[in-house]
Formats: sequence, C-alpha cells, structure tokens
Amino acid sequence: VQLQASGGGLVQAGGSLRLSCAASGRGFSSYTMGWFRQAPGKERESVAEISWSGGIIYYADSVKGRFTISRDNAKNTVYLQMSSLKPEDTAVYYCARRGRIYSDSADYGDWGQGTLVTVSS
Repeated sequence: VQLQASGGGLVQAGGSLRLSCAASGRGFSSYTMGWFRQAPGKERESVAEISWSGGIIYYADSVKGRFTISRDNAKNTVYLQMSSLKPEDTAVYYCARRGRIYSDSADYGDWGQGTLVTVSS
C-alpha cells in the first residue's frame, strides 16, 4: 500500500487546514488509520486515530476540540481537519495504517511520506 499525505502549508495562528491521506490498493475500509506528527527536535506523537469501523478511538489531549479525524472509504482517504491552529502545532504530519485488518491494536505498519504544517504566530 502507498499512503500519500497532502494539504500541509503555512497558516497563521488561529487558522485552519485540512490534511488528506489517500491510500492505494484494496481493503482501505478494513484498516484503522491514524495521524501522527513530529516537531523539530521532538519525538513523533500520535494525534488522532479512527477505527476501521468508523469510530473515533483517540485524540491527543493537545488537539481535542480543535482537530477532527474522518474517513471516506469510497475515496480511500482519511482526513484531519485542523482548526484554531497554534504555533506548537507546527510539525511534519504523517498518516499511517495499522498492520492488520479489523484491528485497533496492531502496530502501525505502513506510513505516508509526511506533509509539513507551519503555524506562524
């Protein structure tokens, strides 16, 4: 599978962006998907996760109420709508897919290339 993330860019604090992650291949709807981010000099962290069943599993405390994860199985795409952006949201954002179908606990096995989000103050 290939995961192609897009939608990053430069935005002022308080602004919004929507990230997209398009997956190639079959079976997209059977996999739990997640968004991660890595800021300069920091470790990668999980931002949000959506189950193969469509239920929202997880939001990082730092993004709750500001970010929304969703998926469109017909388009093989997962989204991350980001609002009220803060300078501390600046990072490379990655989408990823858990390594086993119908699983919310398998390790993430496939990763996209990342898209840079820069939030200016």
